[in-house]
Amino acid sequence: MSKAVEIVGVPMDLGGNRRGVDMGPSAIRYAGLRDRLAGLGYAVRDRGNVRVADRDEGATRSFREVDKRELAKMGGKPAHHVEEIIRVAEELAGVVADIERSGAVTLVLGGDHSMSMGTLAGIARGGRRPGVIWMDAHGDSNTARTSPSGNVHGMPFAVALGLADEPFPKALRGSVDGRHAVLMALRSVDAGEKENIKAAGVTPITMADIDRMGMSAAMEKAIAVASKGDGIHLSLDMDAIDPDEAPGVGTPVRGGLTYREAQLAMEMLAASGKLRSLEIAEVNPILDRENRTAALAVELVASALGQTIL
Repeated sequence: MSKAVEIVGVPMDLGGNRRGVDMGPSAIRYAGLRDRLAGLGYAVRDRGNVRVADRDEGATRSFREVDKRELAKMGGKPAHHVEEIIRVAEELAGVVADIERSGAVTLVLGGDHSMSMGTLAGIARGGRRPGVIWMDAHGDSNTARTSPSGNVHGMPFAVALGLADEPFPKALRGSVDGRHAVLMALRSVDAGEKENIKAAGVTPITMADIDRMGMSAAMEKAIAVASKGDGIHLSLDMDAIDPDEAPGVGTPVRGGLTYREAQLAMEMLAASGKLRSLEIAEVNPILDRENRTAALAVELVASALGQTIL
């Protein structure tokens, strides 16, 4: 792994209903991310944030009215705020592609998980089609047609896997091979997502699977699958972790990973030597307690990038 890390923030909360995850990048930085990585011997460059329009800005008109017009002709449900989300994803993809070409480790800070379609498209544009470990309570594998809510933070994996079509542009689709991808810590999946996950050939590892086989065996399986790609990309939604440990997340679901299970997962990724990029999504400081979830995010990033007990 490169000993250089480049950080980019995506202060976006357009993908879901609940406000606040747009402050996630600031919270993670405030929790000491740069100093922690520098202490591990990394040269750290922070590229700042990509620009994201607030949903209340007058210049955006009504995102939802634009969305409704776009999807009416295809008979789908609205993908809320999709026009601005796509613009942000395209800008993020350009930044990530530049980081990838430099040879540094890419670290993206969110923001809601819809940013991931830009992260993964950027990695592909930088010349690498990674294996992916998508660690999340949710499948994030809906399309505009299957989504019961129209919230785009439930669609980015479907876009990256090439399952989604309009309103998402071709430039953002198909950056990941589902046979080299794992959905980890699942415990809340919509009916349409189940078929999408099967169709893409993604390996699901639910919390029930982790309960039965243990975290070590589950991560061995995940790493084996994702290692078939060109390096591993970790997409970590903090709601993968139980809300008792990570209360400040966009969409909490009980029964998630414990602190030690999450740490073990990161330590095993680091030990594999195959992690090349990562992103942290859905930290919501409004719902947090004393920045606890952002601090945990920093701990997990440090473990994934090589921090050890001894």
